Amino acid sequence: MAADKKHLTWGLILLISFIGVLILIFAPIYGQGMNGLEYSDELFNKLAKGSAYQIPKLKKDAEKYKGKLLDVVVDVKRSGDKPGDAEKRAERMAKVFTINGAKAEVNGSKVHITGDFGAIMAAALEDSDQMYNNNGDYIKKKYEITDDEKMKQMFRQWHNALSLVNKKLILDKKAQDANFVKNVITKAIEPAYNFYGIQAVKITEKAGVATGLLLFYVLYTIWYGFGVLYLFEGLGLSTKKAKVKKEV
Repeated sequence: MAADKKHLTWGLILLISFIGVLILIFAPIYGQGMNGLEYSDELFNKLAKGSAYQIPKLKKDAEKYKGKLLDVVVDVKRSGDKPGDAEKRAERMAKVFTINGAKAEVNGSKVHITGDFGAIMAAALEDSDQMYNNNGDYIKKKYEITDDEKMKQMFRQWHNALSLVNKKLILDKKAQDANFVKNVITKAIEPAYNFYGIQAVKITEKAGVATGLLLFYVLYTIWYGFGVLYLFEGLGLSTKKAKVKKEV
């Protein structure tokens, strides 16, 4: 039996309406046949991409390194590689550097890279800029590739190669150069690759919708919490600490 009909009624109303809204959220009625979660996920991905564009500033910073020599040897071998994997990866990395004007000599799993440090980083940033703007055709044409997956694989070599270059520069105690390479990786290459195919949207363009979704999420969470709380109180269940009488 109900211990408190009023709270029990409110608890049932809140939980039933909560479930009703949940059904609407999962209904494919938003955008182009998306459900509410897919719509909000796509929106926030677009907003995240719109706020991650730092390539123009990095391009300006790369100008400072023009004329500076980069001369490193990196080993692309990884644990778990099958026979021939490292050699193929080394060839792909070498192709990226040679097409962009540097010299790359392959010796097994090792690649000896020499060239203008600033020009190499500028090339990496230009490829990142094209990928960020979803221009995969630029990468395909530049590296003579027709397949989308191979196009992504080739662009990914910038991340693979520069991550190794970064470690080598740190070992050589070239902290400033290493820090710039790290910034190019995290602020240009990674966002360009991860957000490829997503349309960038500035927060100012969707401020109302984004704010509304965030407020709804908070309200919807509280909605469920009060529903459970009132239901339990209506059934006579409580989390209050019981008082224990002390024996004299």
